[in-house]
Parts: sequence; structure tokens; C-alpha cells
Amino acid sequence: MFLARVTGSVVSTQKLPAMTGRKLLTVEPMRVDPAKQDRLVGTGRTFVCVDTVGAGEGEMVLIVQGSSARLTPETEKLPVDATIIGIVDNVNVQQQSIFSARS
Repeated sequence: MFLARVTGSVVSTQKLPAMTGRKLLTVEPMRVDPAKQDRLVGTGRTFVCVDTVGAGEGEMVLIVQGSSARLTPETEKLPVDATIIGIVDNVNVQQQSIFSARS
């Protein structure tokens, strides 16, 4: 499981019938800044994920990959490798808040 920020969406008119109606979002994985550990920084990578929680652009989300991505009721029979399973409210590191959705 990892943190990521939603950066955009993907539209695909030609796909497997099982994927019809599934919201696809692009995300950039985030990590704790190794220099100061006081903020999250992007990794520069991009993933396409199936959204199961109604996330939107700019939101911080929780992602699962691999076989875990198919363990939700919405994705159990889909050919997916990455799934958004949560929208993040806060991230705390060493008793310090380094991300809050409210700010």
C-alpha cells in the first residue's frame, strides 16, 4: 500500500466489457521527504488506477497493487493491477503532521 496524489484521468472508449463504467485516474506516488521528513514529495512516476472511492484530481489517496488490487468487491473479477482504496485525511510522521487534506 502506498500514498499517491491524483494527477488526472484516463478516458478509454475501447476496452474489455468488464471495465465499462470504471473510473480510471492517473496518480503520482508520494514519499516522505528523505532530507527533512517534514513533507511529502512526488516520485516522478505515474500509475493508472481504478477508483473505488470517488477520488478527485489533487486528492491524496491510498493505493494497492498486484493481487491486493483485485480484493475489493468492485474489482474482484477485473484485470487490474492498481486500485484506489482510500482518500487520505492526514499523514503524521514522528508525531508531526506532514499532510492534511484541510490545508
